[in-house]
Amino acid sequence: MNNYSTIFEAVGGVEGIKGIVQAFYPKVQKHPLLGPLFPADIDPVMEKQTLFLSQFFGGPSLYSDQYGHPMMRARHMPFPITPERAEAWLSCMRAALSETDLPMELQELMLDRLSGPAHHFINQP
Repeated sequence: MNNYSTIFEAVGGVEGIKGIVQAFYPKVQKHPLLGPLFPADIDPVMEKQTLFLSQFFGGPSLYSDQYGHPMMRARHMPFPITPERAEAWLSCMRAALSETDLPMELQELMLDRLSGPAHHFINQP
């Protein structure tokens, strides 16, 4: 991350996170395991994800300020999340990150940080 103190700063702040989210969700929507879990109007989901990832990666508490504590596991409980879906989600994120000009080391750090929560949300065998 060189001269940056947070991943949020290293990716370019909210605009950098927004770019990743905009590359990510079309992949999610097209994925056969993930697409059916998401609404046709993906814009509100993308906006929340931008706020959440900004906060998650060390930026301001944009998500909490607007929606309260993230409680992400509880928020994901209504959706059937299997180990395969967690891996598919991470795969879509990997593909989105690969489209950026972020250094590979930073991309891998982000995926590593997201891997824990992705697997924590699993609620189906």
